[in-house]
Formats: sequence, C-alpha cells, structure tokens
Amino acid sequence: MSAPLEHIFVEGQWKVAAPLSPAVKVGNLMFISGIPAYDEKGAIAVGDFPAQMKQTMATITGILASVGAGWDRVAKVNVLLTRREDFEEMNRIYAAHFPDGKYPARTTAIVYSLPRPNFLLEIECVAVLD
Repeated sequence: MSAPLEHIFVEGQWKVAAPLSPAVKVGNLMFISGIPAYDEKGAIAVGDFPAQMKQTMATITGILASVGAGWDRVAKVNVLLTRREDFEEMNRIYAAHFPDGKYPARTTAIVYSLPRPNFLLEIECVAVLD
C-alpha cells in the first residue's frame, strides 16, 4: 500500500487562489509548491525584492514548522528570479536561514516572468522529514 498524500494548508497564511496545495506530504517527504511573496493578508511588497524574499522565506518556514520541521530538513530548493540583479541579495537572505552553513542542493533560474506581474521571485523545495 502506498503512503497517503497529506495536503498542507497553514492557518494564518494567505489562501491560495490557484488550483494547488501549498505543500503535499507523502511518507517522509514534503513537496512545497512555488511560493510567492504574499503576506497573510494576500498583499505583496510591489517592487521591493528584499521584502518579497523575506516574506517568501517566512512563508516556507511556516509550512515547514506546521509539520515540525525546519530549513535543516530541506534537501532541494528551486529559486526563480525575474531580475538577475536580485541574485546577490537573494543569496544573502537565503544564507541567513542556514547558520551552520549546511545548504540544500539548489537551482536558481532567471525567468522571463512569473504568473503575476508583481512577483519578483518564487521558491519551491523538497524536505525530508523525520
């Protein structure tokens, strides 16, 4: 029998309007969808990359915490940026979530656009849970 899928929705986070789950847990793996920078009210800091990056990381932190995990359990990250000039700032904010210097595998891509015109980034990841 295969492991059941558990669809993860975190109380207090923005409500997804698209046909997707913010995260899906199956067995000891959790797949976190591409997360944009919406705050709990569904607002986005238009044009402010550091604010969007920090919000996205906070949202993922909340998703991980909802299953008793942290960034130390993340094995793979995909970062999508719409502006190449945000790469260094992304790295600075991202690295702060890994104070021990043990980073997950990561791919960063500069993309032409994302689903909403104000999205400057989206981050998805896979975590291995205890």
